[in-house]
Amino acid sequence: CGIARQSSLINALSSQETALVSEVPGTTTDPVYKAMEILPVGPVCFIDTAGLDDEGALGELRIKRTIRVLSHADVALLVIDSTNFTEEFEEGILEKIQSTGIPVVAVINKSDISSNGSNIKKLLEKWNLSCVKVSSKTKSGIEELKEKIIEAAKPEALEPPIAGDLIKPGDTVITVIPVDKSAPKGRLILPQVMTIRDILDHDGRAIMVKEDQLLDTIKNLKEPPRLVITDSQVIDRVRRDTPCGILFTSFSILFARYRGDINTLVEGAKAVENLIPGDEILIAEACTHHPTSDDIGRSKIPRWLNARAGGALNFNYCVGGDFPPDLHRYKLVIHCGACMINRKAMLQRIMEARKCNVPIVNYGVLISYIHNVLEDALKCLKLHG
Repeated sequence: CGIARQSSLINALSSQETALVSEVPGTTTDPVYKAMEILPVGPVCFIDTAGLDDEGALGELRIKRTIRVLSHADVALLVIDSTNFTEEFEEGILEKIQSTGIPVVAVINKSDISSNGSNIKKLLEKWNLSCVKVSSKTKSGIEELKEKIIEAAKPEALEPPIAGDLIKPGDTVITVIPVDKSAPKGRLILPQVMTIRDILDHDGRAIMVKEDQLLDTIKNLKEPPRLVITDSQVIDRVRRDTPCGILFTSFSILFARYRGDINTLVEGAKAVENLIPGDEILIAEACTHHPTSDDIGRSKIPRWLNARAGGALNFNYCVGGDFPPDLHRYKLVIHCGACMINRKAMLQRIMEARKCNVPIVNYGVLISYIHNVLEDALKCLKLHG
């Protein structure tokens, strides 16, 4: 995830007219997202934000949104207009970005019509910033900028493996994927796809089955699988059907480690024991999907927790990029698997919950805890250390 603050640069990087470009300041109001591929980083999302020089009450709201975007960016592009440069202003922006701890690449734009680039470059050297001179109009410097983004992103350090470090080359992994009315027609959900790809990337063999095919599949293998990974909604059945000696876990538990802090999320599950009727619970969904009649976050989890608490709990919901700034009112935050946000964004949400001393857990860890299989589902991670 990268962040910029000039629309013409986003268009040049993506080779598309994604962001609205105008000579009038303040054209970009809300963040504009553009997904593309930069190898070897892979899929990335560029975010064109409102400028931090917006004025007035509305401008203040835009600035707040820009700062909020910074909290889940992996790299920031500080775009400097070489025809309109003010050292004090740009330094103020840099301080705001650097306070978030993310790497910064300075981009000197409009290098084709200004000779001011060398002066700016000297200042950037003083600030110890890597920089690239580009022209969004002529596209000069764009490829070099992509290389700087790759260097700053350090793709190998952004996220750990999903399951690849739990297996050896040649190991077989069975993935249990229910196909029910909540499954998207004609495709698998993102955590399943990403996990299967990660297994293949680490030279493992991935076998996909529905929950009623697991036993027969294991019996037909010459050697037992190294690991069984299941969708959380059938984890109780999969645990019963997985023979002793074969490790098992869920996609969501793997994502608790891949996208978040699994120790904090496991600890958060224990808060279920202290819930009483009337307590307020926040359910956070990072995507905006259409809930089904027995939706996991809207129906199943509330039903299980109400039964556990012995009465009705008060459930509140936030979706997409929304996340409440003050969590003190909640007894528990229950987050989805976070497949639609990056690791930094999920860790930021976990940190905000910890600041408010509010337990936080994700769907899969919670479901495993409720069904009394969490300890077994964590064994593969403990063996790995």
